[in-house]
Amino acid sequence: MCDDKLIECYIEANACYPTQDEARLKKYGVAVWAVIAHLHAIGGNVALVAQDYALPKEAVEAAIAYYHKHKHLIDARIVANVA
Repeated sequence: MCDDKLIECYIEANACYPTQDEARLKKYGVAVWAVIAHLHAIGGNVALVAQDYALPKEAVEAAIAYYHKHKHLIDARIVANVA
């Protein structure tokens, strides 16, 4: 599935915080930035992130696709969370 379709299927705005850096996975409520931060922390293992968050692999791939489109915002959100 192409990146735009993955994003459409799995990513939604957070109704409480409707900014691009707060987007989350539909049905699961997990923030994209949290998925990406975990992915970075464990060395990029998509299958392990999917397992750790009880997500389908495609949902993690959608988070990655969204991250690539909004990298600077997601990276800033991750830094803000660490600080």
